[in-house]
Amino acid sequence: MEHLLNPLVKKVEISGIRKFYNLVSGNQNMISLTIGQPDFPTPDHIKTAAKQAIDDNYTVYTHNAGDIELRKAVSAYISGKYQLQYDPDQEIIVTSGASEAIDITFRTILTPGVEVILPGPVYPGYEPIIKMCGATPIYADITQTGFRMTADIIEELLTPNTRCIVLPYPSNPTGVTLTAEELQDIAALIKDKEIFILADEIYSELVYEKKHTSIASYLRQQTIVLNGLSKSHSMTGWRIGFLFAPAVIAQEILKVHQYNVTCASSVSQSAALAAVTDGYDDATPMKMEYAKRRDYVYNRLLDMNLTVIKPDGAFYFFIQLPEGFNTSLSFCLELVEKAGVAVVPGNAFSELGEGYFRLSYAYSMDTLIEAMNRMETFLSNKTK
Repeated sequence: MEHLLNPLVKKVEISGIRKFYNLVSGNQNMISLTIGQPDFPTPDHIKTAAKQAIDDNYTVYTHNAGDIELRKAVSAYISGKYQLQYDPDQEIIVTSGASEAIDITFRTILTPGVEVILPGPVYPGYEPIIKMCGATPIYADITQTGFRMTADIIEELLTPNTRCIVLPYPSNPTGVTLTAEELQDIAALIKDKEIFILADEIYSELVYEKKHTSIASYLRQQTIVLNGLSKSHSMTGWRIGFLFAPAVIAQEILKVHQYNVTCASSVSQSAALAAVTDGYDDATPMKMEYAKRRDYVYNRLLDMNLTVIKPDGAFYFFIQLPEGFNTSLSFCLELVEKAGVAVVPGNAFSELGEGYFRLSYAYSMDTLIEAMNRMETFLSNKTK
């Protein structure tokens, strides 16, 4: 029966991040810096709201777009945080995580033969869905611009088939964000063209030295904004994302969402309501701790003579391979075998990620100290 399966699905591979995580899991002495999983517990007041929802038997279907009280609260949240105005009735959809929001967006806006421009290296969750829609991912090489997707780079890749540009900033895997000026330049380039912007802003609350700016501030009518609570409120397993778009776009995406999951979990929506109201600033103490970890790891990496750009958002470093290693996979496998430290090969983030590896610092300081000590010893032994 295998020959009857959708060939577009058969060509898709499991994420390189998960492949490597699965490869090293179960090793008792392994320090894994592979997964973008906040090590903070979900705040207690959020868990209490979920428990109350269960006790109140709020375990039912909600409106397809999400409970209206939550959508109103999310509208106020996004306005207060980023000065974005979206109508809770027509322009906001509560999704089963930002991953579902990516899926339903692409399935709504893409048709066979169109092209989607992505920065490379990039989170691997976009390409498979693009291909399953019959569209073509076009990677923009950002390795020479400090991992920044600029208007000049985009302009060179535009064709009559360009349907969408993905702007995932702050970035996974690089931790880089774009400035307001860079976003304005991109908006000026794309304005009035029949091209969508998919702005994946799931790390928007984890920006360190400045405030996050959304391209929707400058290009609202063509932009679909994705966000959620996984990173900001340490709620990865609750699977709550938010999609914001002009009504004419959002109401078409809502159809796909309805037939995909019907609605997000009602219990998780109750938790989300607490997160965006009572937990409006829950991300602040986490961000402060991540900043300390970032600075510590950055200084240790520099002491190891590794080439790395200091991230200004998210919780990742994307580090150039040290000399003597031909591939990112060979480096990561040897680091696992000889140092007991797991990081993610750069080629998991497209071919443009080859020559790098990703390290997540969403781990305790004790874990990071031990990991850096092991890595330093490993590299010192390699140069002897």
